[in-house]
Amino acid sequence: MGTEPSKDVIYFAKTDFRNQDRLFGIDRKDRRQHVYVMGKTGTGKSAMLSNMIIQDIANGEGVCVVDPHGELVEGIIKNIPEHRREDVIYFNPADTEYHIGFNVLELPDFKYKHLVASGLMGIFTKIWSNVWSARMEYILNNAVLALLDTPGTTLLGIIRILVDQEYRQQIIANIKDPVVKAFWIHEYEQWRDQFRNEAIAPIQNKVGQFLSTSIIRNIVGQSRSTIDIFKIMNEKKIFLVNVSKGRIGEDNSALLGAMIITKIQLSAMERVRVPEEEREDFYLYVDEFQNFATDSFAGILSEARKYRLDLTIAHQYIGQLVTDVSTKVRDAVFGNVGTMIFFRIGASDAEFLEEEMAPEFTPQDMVNLPNYHIYLKLMSRGVTSRPFSARTIPPLVLKEKKVDTEDIINESRKRYARPRAIVEDEINRWSGMMGITASLESGEETELHREVCAQCGKVMLVPSGASGEGPPYCDECLEKLGKKIERSGESREERDVGEDTEDLALLGIEFSPSKKPKGKRKPVVQEEASLSGTAPSKNRGREKRQVDISGLKEILRKAISHEED
Repeated sequence: MGTEPSKDVIYFAKTDFRNQDRLFGIDRKDRRQHVYVMGKTGTGKSAMLSNMIIQDIANGEGVCVVDPHGELVEGIIKNIPEHRREDVIYFNPADTEYHIGFNVLELPDFKYKHLVASGLMGIFTKIWSNVWSARMEYILNNAVLALLDTPGTTLLGIIRILVDQEYRQQIIANIKDPVVKAFWIHEYEQWRDQFRNEAIAPIQNKVGQFLSTSIIRNIVGQSRSTIDIFKIMNEKKIFLVNVSKGRIGEDNSALLGAMIITKIQLSAMERVRVPEEEREDFYLYVDEFQNFATDSFAGILSEARKYRLDLTIAHQYIGQLVTDVSTKVRDAVFGNVGTMIFFRIGASDAEFLEEEMAPEFTPQDMVNLPNYHIYLKLMSRGVTSRPFSARTIPPLVLKEKKVDTEDIINESRKRYARPRAIVEDEINRWSGMMGITASLESGEETELHREVCAQCGKVMLVPSGASGEGPPYCDECLEKLGKKIERSGESREERDVGEDTEDLALLGIEFSPSKKPKGKRKPVVQEEASLSGTAPSKNRGREKRQVDISGLKEILRKAISHEED
């Protein structure tokens, strides 16, 4: 390139002044006002961002790159100089063998509890806008706030607190906010089953869909994060986030990316306890940032400067920043960024920017820019320049030896990730999956699925095909059913068959009323048994004694033998 990268200036373009190419860039202090890049796909945005990132890395700066396509990050990881090899943290959810732990509910301080909950609500609202409702937000917000009061909880607890009564009681015992506690005790517990099921169904659907993917679950389901973003920022690490849509899905990419950016924002705010002159600049690059830009993103742009969090954000067109109900993100961008760089853009965007770029450039100029050419307004010494034109520099080639990509990935795994088997074992134990089936011990593959106890609502994981045709019950409720069926002082041989059928009804097995037997020990002609989803009836108030569950089978056998007689 002819000019060595400087620690004070990041070079990214050349301008033709009096027929002489002049290399220029942006100063460290001016970058604290943020850099905004817009242009159509294929015009050269990623190449320019790559040059800026490579210079930051070579200069020993702290950098985070959030990439929803993967190509930018994969290019950067091939250009890590030898002296930075131990600083790289490669966060790739598509890695199926090793998983970085990222618990978004892990708090550095309980005073940030409501900020975390608010940030998550903003993410969920944006990603699930097509199904979002006030009731869904109300329940989900109370679930998140409840979980945040219990250390070690994760996003996996959201579904469990809604359907598992025993787990819910454990969480309620730790809730410190009286309003949140009152919701779970005096409101949620009092809802009728039908109303409750309807209310939580959208949450189960969306959150469950996100957590059902094993690679996502193994990341957000770890109770302790294996990365500390506050330390990453202060120790000037290189945090490369590859949330490729093509590998993990569009919604998963948006959710994970937005959660990481929210965590970075909270970590930046933690710097308030560090004297301002000691705060190190940390450079956050976000490609296609509209995928992760919630309304709270506007707060990052306006407040990040004082925490030395310097953003460079890029996307394709302005319409990506506008929703049906809000222009907050767009307004925050154009109201807070210091440097604006435009590659070739569409006609509607050119019209929107006409006043911004006039009189130097017209909308027609902006829609006809060649690839790798830019119009920009550059922040220089705290003042924004008039618009001018330039062309971006070709890809940088550093003189220092670069580290092999596989070595970088393996070292990152060793320091920050955990093997899949260990992670899944911990999550399975937390979920109650361990010890369900002996076939797992024998090495046979057994597919498990979720069932909800028809009596208490507890979530169970059972082998496929093992649930039978009746309503499912957990072990505790099944034992209670056995107590109801076995009546004190009665001999099974002398019991009325009609009473047997009543007890069978407790298990969801009913007989036609017209064929119900009326006398003792008489041949019985009855209709074929049918299944019912009714929950067990209340205790009859009689004295009961503990019996073996096998008694249930005996009742069924006797009923069948009466029919044969």
